This record gives sequence, C-alpha cells and structure tokens, in this order.
Amino acid sequence: MNSYLVTGGAGFIGSHVVDALVARGDSVRVVDDLSTGKRENIARHTNVELIEEDLSNPGVAMRAVTGVSHVIHIAAIPSVPRSVEQPVKTHRANVEGTLLLLLAARDAKIKRLVFASSSSVYGDAPALPKHEEMSPNPLSPYALQKLIGEEYMRLFYRLYGLDTVALRFFNVFGPRQDPSSNYSGVISIFTAALSEGRVPIIHGDGQQTRDFTYVSDVADGVLAATCAQNVAGKVFNLGRGDRMSLTRLFEVLRELVGSKIEPRYGELRKGDVRDSQADISRARQFLGFNPSITVEEGLRRTVQWYLASIKRSTSS
Repeated sequence: MNSYLVTGGAGFIGSHVVDALVARGDSVRVVDDLSTGKRENIARHTNVELIEEDLSNPGVAMRAVTGVSHVIHIAAIPSVPRSVEQPVKTHRANVEGTLLLLLAARDAKIKRLVFASSSSVYGDAPALPKHEEMSPNPLSPYALQKLIGEEYMRLFYRLYGLDTVALRFFNVFGPRQDPSSNYSGVISIFTAALSEGRVPIIHGDGQQTRDFTYVSDVADGVLAATCAQNVAGKVFNLGRGDRMSLTRLFEVLRELVGSKIEPRYGELRKGDVRDSQADISRARQFLGFNPSITVEEGLRRTVQWYLASIKRSTSS
C-alpha cells in the first residue's frame, strides 16, 4: 500500500483528492494551515493524519514528507485577484512553499511528486484549445507563481532525478467550494447570491468563456498522475475540453436555483483571461484521463450540495 501526503488536503480540491485516495485504500496524511481549508472537509476520515501547519514555515515540509511514498501538492493561495493585491504573500505560499517541499521530497527520496498548476499560465493567447506546447504568457502574479512551480518541477527532475508531474487545472468546481470568500470560484459565488436573493456581478461582458471541470474528474486525473508510466518531468492539462460563457453559466445556475434575478455587469478584473479551453489529448494518452461529468450535471450536483448545506446550517 502506498502512502500519500496531500498538501492543502483540507481545501476544496484537496479534500476530494483525499476522498479518492481513502476510497482506493491508500494511507493519507494532510498538511494544511486551514487558512482556506476546513477541518470538517476531511473529518469523516478518522485514519487521515492532519498536520495543521503552514508549509512555508521551516521544518514543516520535511516533517510532512517523512514516511510517505508520494506527494500531491495542492496547497496554494489559488486566486488571481488576491495575487494582484498581495503579490508578496502569495509568492511566499505559492513559490517558497513549493521549493521547500521539493527539497524535502528530494531528500526523503519520494517516489513521485504531483504538482497542481493552473491554466492561467497560458494567459490570453488567442489560440484555442490551449495545449501544453504553447508558450506561457502569465498575466497575473498567481499565473507566474504557478509557472515558476512548473519550472521547479522540471528542474528537480533533471538535476536530482526527483520524479515530478505538473497538472494544469482548468476552472475546477463542485461541492465544498467556499462562496463566502471574495476569491472563490464564480460558480460558488453565483450560486450563493442567487439562493440568497442577491444580484450577482459578472465581471466583463459575460461572453468570456471557461473550461469548467467537475472536481471528481480532476481528482481522478490527479490519482492517475501518481502512478502513470513515462510521465516524469511532463505537464498535463486537466479540463473537460470544452467551454461555456459566463452568461450561459449564470443562466443554467439561475434555472437550477429557481431564481428570476438578472445579473449586474461590472468591470473586467485585472489579470483575468478572455477565453480558456483545454486540449486534453496528452492527458488522455498518458494518464487515461476521461472526464465523465458534464458541466450541467456537475452544476446540478453543486447546487444540490449548496442548498442542502444551507438547510443543515439553519436547522442546527
């Protein structure tokens, strides 16, 4: 049985990865400072060890990797707007924390480190879909920080022989995405506003598009990357391979919630890209990645989860 460290494992995506690992029968340790993650996201897994620490602090990474065979590095401050407002703080979390983890993984002779990168590294290149051989063009500190992480992955593989894989996530959504944060994903923000009778804000004209990918499909791709052959030092897109406009997304969510509210359109946010769509042919070939949840089905599940969580909180 393999043993896994999941950094950021109490967060939105990380907790779904933990679910999938536990279901597979693997031993799991989580390191998470709970700044955005929640203890309740993994509380039902009584055999999962939680180290409540900041990965950027000295000694935490080495303690976290001790005794595990694989590392899945998801911990980050995953927000373009926040990185624009707080570039130093996000650099510390997204770059310095990654470097410390790589050094610890190298010294502990970890079998493989899987790194959660982002589609934001592509920037606003007009060509669609985005494929891994395209030249990166980061438009925000967050995108640049993820690109630096990718380069560190390649470098540690070439210099030290540490087996690393980088995965570029495309607009992941699903249950446990926190709508209370100003930096949360647009789906959770829209869902919360509609269910509470508030007017959501669409930044820009609403015709910008995203490759929305349901979180369980992403978790499957992450697990595949931990054991696939001939992938060391490579980078892969994890998306659905299609796209939807923000206005259409709003319309679907409004119907699911049962609202008639009209959105308000605001200024485009700094660092946001116009269109995003993944070419997932490389992930299909090497990882056997085959996303199975449509956007509409994923949205239905997400809204159902959110409305149920509201009901639980009001009845308790």
